[in-house]
Amino acid sequence: MTDRTGLLTDRYELTMLDSWVRDGSAGHRAVFEVFARRLPEGRRYGVLAGLGRLLPLIDAFTFDGDEVQWLLEQGVVGPQTADYLRDFRFEGDIDAYPEGDLYFPGSPILTVRGTLGECVVLETLVLSVLNHDTAVASAAARMVTAAAGRPLIEMGGRRTHEQAAIATARAAYLVGFASTSNLAAGRRYGIPTVGTAAHAFTLAHTSEEAAFRSQVEAQGAGTTLLVDTYDIAEGIRTAVRVAGPELGAVRIDSGDLAEEAVKARALLDELGATATRIVATSDLDEYVIAALGDGPIDGYGVGTRVATGSGHPTASMVYKLVAVSDSPDGPLRAVSKKSKDKVSVGGHKTAWRTYDDDGVVAREFFTVPGDPEPDGAERVQVPVVRNGTTVHAPGTPEVRAFAAAALQRLPHDARAVAAGAPYLTVHHENEEEA
Repeated sequence: MTDRTGLLTDRYELTMLDSWVRDGSAGHRAVFEVFARRLPEGRRYGVLAGLGRLLPLIDAFTFDGDEVQWLLEQGVVGPQTADYLRDFRFEGDIDAYPEGDLYFPGSPILTVRGTLGECVVLETLVLSVLNHDTAVASAAARMVTAAAGRPLIEMGGRRTHEQAAIATARAAYLVGFASTSNLAAGRRYGIPTVGTAAHAFTLAHTSEEAAFRSQVEAQGAGTTLLVDTYDIAEGIRTAVRVAGPELGAVRIDSGDLAEEAVKARALLDELGATATRIVATSDLDEYVIAALGDGPIDGYGVGTRVATGSGHPTASMVYKLVAVSDSPDGPLRAVSKKSKDKVSVGGHKTAWRTYDDDGVVAREFFTVPGDPEPDGAERVQVPVVRNGTTVHAPGTPEVRAFAAAALQRLPHDARAVAAGAPYLTVHHENEEEA
């Protein structure tokens, strides 16, 4: 069972709520939307991730008596709002782009409908999950493209917060990474786990040969031996001598990876270990992986660059009020922000896509209430929560397959690692794309 998540929020969410409870507007109807005004520089698309983690957290967004008492003592809320929070549970509706789907600047990624009070308090939680997981997935998807079918291992757990490490492994796996080193992610989400030994294992033995013999005895000849603790060439010779030509793989974690891989392949073949794979690690990202693409590398391990901000610029998603009523049963009126460089578009939006004859995304746009339903276009959002109950909960394999299919609906040049402008920018149906 997920722990209560009500305090996973910023103070100002509850101080706003407190004012609305006092003035009676907390029960007015409202619509909030999540979108990104822009993509990170050079990115042509984004991939939504985190929805499957977010929905259980929203379901658990409640407050126990001790938490409410603490909020009172801290002066965050008054007695009326304390009573409101004691019985609080989100009972509205949420529509969203399916997890693993593409998004672009202006895409209404997630829409929350309900009362003003119940919608506003979700902002921090929604953005915390979606911004983190989407940033990881969007970077990881580019790494998968760069790897060109060679398997990628997510191994960034030692570079980030322990809970973020689990979310990182999940997001990377959804967009095509083959496995993770993180056991918690493996158990929780069914992700294949891999891992053999670090340099400390070799250093702890009296010799490299002794370390390799110990590992092979425990894990079999199909294991992966780390051969760069001392000298790569000598490490490879020792590895093959110990494990025989059936050695599963060698891992290289230092030096000029392109040059070392070529030399390693030649030496392995010379020693008769022609089926032994070469795995490269060491601060890899999509650009390094692409540069290594012509070399004899069979797989990559990615840590820092997928698990930390240096590898995945922020998704910069925001959560904005776009429509609100002036009474509990009154009509919704569109609202929007007008400040320079942070303009938002008012009104509840419905996102649509069209595709060309090859199934490639040709256009994405949105309509607002009062617009006719467009011909020949498909809705992008799906219902995920109705009356506070989750109605869309695909499993990890289903999301992974959906993400792979979604990426294939981009043209080849838009999936390339090279920097470029966003493939699409999303506007109102009657506006022209920039």
